[in-house]
Amino acid sequence: MSRLTRLAFAALMAVGTVLPATAQEGSLTISIGFGPTAEVPDPRASYNGWMSNQTGVTETLMGIDYDLNLYPRLAKSIEQSSPTTWRVTLQDGLAFHDGSPVMSQAVIDAIAPISVEDHPGHNARVAKLLDLAGMSTDGDGVVVFETNSPNAAFPWTLSEPGIAILGEPSEAFPINATGPFVFKEAVPEQLYRVEANLDYRLGTPGLEEVRVVVAGDPASAALAFEAGEVDMVINYPETDFARIQETGALGFAAPTARLYFYTVNAKSGPMANPLIRQAVSMAIDRQGVVDAVLSGVGGVPAETVFPEGKGWAADISVPYDPAKAEELLAEAGAVKEDGRWMLDGEPLEIDIVTYSSRAALPPTAELTQAFLASIGVTANVKVGEWGASNDLIAAGEADMFLQAWVTTPQGDPGAVLETLLKSDGGSNSGGYANADLDKLLDDGRLTFEQEKREVIYDEVQEIIAAEAAMIPVFHVAQTNVAKAGLTGYAVHPTETYWITHETKFAE
Repeated sequence: MSRLTRLAFAALMAVGTVLPATAQEGSLTISIGFGPTAEVPDPRASYNGWMSNQTGVTETLMGIDYDLNLYPRLAKSIEQSSPTTWRVTLQDGLAFHDGSPVMSQAVIDAIAPISVEDHPGHNARVAKLLDLAGMSTDGDGVVVFETNSPNAAFPWTLSEPGIAILGEPSEAFPINATGPFVFKEAVPEQLYRVEANLDYRLGTPGLEEVRVVVAGDPASAALAFEAGEVDMVINYPETDFARIQETGALGFAAPTARLYFYTVNAKSGPMANPLIRQAVSMAIDRQGVVDAVLSGVGGVPAETVFPEGKGWAADISVPYDPAKAEELLAEAGAVKEDGRWMLDGEPLEIDIVTYSSRAALPPTAELTQAFLASIGVTANVKVGEWGASNDLIAAGEADMFLQAWVTTPQGDPGAVLETLLKSDGGSNSGGYANADLDKLLDDGRLTFEQEKREVIYDEVQEIIAAEAAMIPVFHVAQTNVAKAGLTGYAVHPTETYWITHETKFAE
């Protein structure tokens, strides 16, 4: 067995037994790092809606285009009739996969379970974004939404993939949605398979089938692609991106709103001290990380939450300044002895956790470890799964959690910041709390004038930077590869859109 064959075999074993021996005519097999969570993953629960939206199964009332602009999707229009009332008019002639019409009551029936705690479609994160006081119909084609308080982000919220419009499920259509593809099966953490919806309102899909398979890690996905076992890889390793295109593969790279950042343990340990958090932030050479980890493919140092050119970016500078970092450590009460910083008589140690499903995460953590070592701070790096890492930071058993999030998945800046940093945020695993920040985030929802909202979110980002409430490292360009001939695909800045009815392989 040749070395290449052995590598290909190893890659196959890494992604499981669900890969086809050869690509089917009119099919597309995509390799990613995350898989479905159930045999029928309810699109409303957790982040299941991302995959159903990406594969063209589900659709939302509103959508986000490639310039991060909001547009009507299943909706024909949306209008505000009072500070807390929104009227959504549906497009004409919409149908679910089983052929039944999409009426206003069906929309209500699809969204209501999101707020019901014992329902399989319950999603506390999305329910909080919606903040619904009630829903009603005004005829078959209009849904009236009442929110508990004024919410300027509400129209944007309706683009959240978890707010999928679904009809009654059946054995034939367990996920009865409206998109160009029909859900067929899922194998937890292995496979998500869809087939063309031949009756799709915008035209017959260009692919008969799309299969999403899960790779054990990015390197395994890359090997499977070279072996011809998958047609496309989402988040292809940046270090190999230039070389693989020389083999005839198509490369897709474009800026996204995904931020690589550290969640900090603000409740206990050394990172509970804002001075130490600031010192750590200044000790990181962000440009050095981008150069080393992203291989020049795409990505820029991140000094604040939102990337330049994608909206909402504040003019904030966090310089790489090791000398200033050491001054801050001394101000925090640390003492340097024999080249090592001591705090309360013990060596200052920082435990970093991250996960391996994104190729850039482990080396970024290791470079951070090296930068801290260069100023006399010991850092320990542990690479595991996302959930385990999140649990460690939440339990106070780690100090920094390196992760990667799209900061504007609905195009609006408030939702992710509320989730990550508001005192009661659903993903505030570091326990950061700041009453001024909480109020500003509330004000962002209550303010409808665009210019005033920009000022508010600039202030939010200034607090984040001053407190090092989170530590941004870089904004990344997504790097994907596909076999030659794929058309009708482009990297979307929110990463929540992949396949449309126009995606196909050219003749």
